[in-house]
Amino acid sequence: MKSRAWWAAGVSVAALVMGAVTAPAAMAQPADFYTPPSELPAGANGDLIKSEPSPLLLSVPGSNGAWPATATKIMYRSEDAKGAPVAVTGTYLEPSNPWTGQGARPLVAAAVGTHGQGDQCAPSKLFNTGIEYQFPTDVMVGYESIWVNTLLLNGIAVVVTDYEGLGTPGDHTYVNRGAEAHAVLDSVRAAQQLPNTSIPADGPVGLWGYSQGGGAAAAATELKPSYAPELDLKGTYAGAPPADLAATLQQVDGTFLTGVIGYALNGILAQYPEVQPLLDAEINDRGRQMLAATKNQCVAESGLQFGFQQSSSFTNSGESLSAVLARLPMAQAILDEQKIGKLTPESPVLIQHGRSDDIVPFGQGQQLARDWCGKGATVQFSVNELPPIIPGLAINHATPYLVGTPESVGYMIDRFNNVPAPSNC
Repeated sequence: MKSRAWWAAGVSVAALVMGAVTAPAAMAQPADFYTPPSELPAGANGDLIKSEPSPLLLSVPGSNGAWPATATKIMYRSEDAKGAPVAVTGTYLEPSNPWTGQGARPLVAAAVGTHGQGDQCAPSKLFNTGIEYQFPTDVMVGYESIWVNTLLLNGIAVVVTDYEGLGTPGDHTYVNRGAEAHAVLDSVRAAQQLPNTSIPADGPVGLWGYSQGGGAAAAATELKPSYAPELDLKGTYAGAPPADLAATLQQVDGTFLTGVIGYALNGILAQYPEVQPLLDAEINDRGRQMLAATKNQCVAESGLQFGFQQSSSFTNSGESLSAVLARLPMAQAILDEQKIGKLTPESPVLIQHGRSDDIVPFGQGQQLARDWCGKGATVQFSVNELPPIIPGLAINHATPYLVGTPESVGYMIDRFNNVPAPSNC
C-alpha cells in the first residue's frame, strides 16, 4: 500500500507542475456559482443547495470515467461558529480507479492548508485552473492536489470544502475552530447526498488536513460526536494542527507568513464584530492597510508584501499584535474558544508534526496528542526530526507534510480496512 501511495504522489506532483504551466484562464468557472440564494432554503446542515460539473485542469478520458476523477462543484448549507446558517462551496471528486479495500468505497473530507483570504484563492477554483494569477504579485497554486490525487488514485473519493467565506460572499473565517469544523463535517453530508456517485449515503469516512487544514480536521474530529453523530468516521489525519491559535500567532510573527495574522484578525472581526472598536484603537495606519490588503490576498502575495515584518509595526503602542490581544479580555476569550483538545474524539487520530516547525509550534501538536490521550482517545503522534532549515521561511513547516505522505496515506487506508489503529499514548 505504501509503495502505491508514493507512486500516486509522484504522478500528482507532475500533474501539479503541468497545471501551473498550462492552466488556461478560459477554464475558470463562472463566478455566479458562488452567489448563494438571497434566502437559504430551509433544511438541515449539509443539505445541497446546488451543484454543477467542475472540469479539472488535468483530466484524461477513460473507460471508467475521467481520470483521475470526475469533479462536481457543490454549494451546501452549514453554520458559522455562532450557529447562524451559511452557504459553503466545495468540490466532490469521484475517482476513476476502483476501491480495492474492504467494504464500500470510502470518502475523505480534505481540509486544505492556508490558501489565503481572497475569493480567488478558493480550492474549488484552483481545481479548474491549477494556478491563480493577477498582476503583479497575486499568485496561488493548488498545492493540495498532490494529496487529493494520491487519495483518488488509491480509489478513495474526496470532498474538499472551500470553508466559510472563501469564494462565497463575506470574509473567510480563517482558523475559526467551529466554523471550519462545521464546514468540513457538512461537506461529507453534502457529498453523500450527491446523486450518481459510488459512495453510499452512510459509508465510511475519513478526515484529512495539514496546517490550517490540520486544525480544521482536528476540530471536526472532536466536534463530530455532538455535531454529526451519524457519520461513520473511521479515522483522522491532522498534520501540524494550530491547536492554540494565540501561540501560533506569536510564532508566525516576523516570518514569511506574517500576513496570516491579518487573515486571523479579519476572520475574528467577521465572526465577532464587537472586537472592531477595541482593535481600531490599537492599530495604526499600517495595521489598517495590512488588514485591508490581506482580506483580498492569496498566501504568496501576503508573503511577498508582509513577509518577515514584525507586527509591532502595525500597532500604536509598538507592541506585537499578540501582546495587544493578550491584554484585551474579549480577544483572549475569543482565542480561547479556538483551542482544540477540550473534547474527546471517538475515532482514532494520526497527528504529525515537525520538531523544528517554524510556523505552528511543535508543542501544540504534542500537547493536543497529550490532551486527547488523557481523555482516552486513540492517538498516534508522529514526529518529523528534520533539523532547522532557514527558519522563518516555512520550509520546516511544509516539508513534514510531503515527507509524511506514506505514513498518512497508509494510515487512512488501514482505517478503511479495519486494521487496528496504532497508539503511542
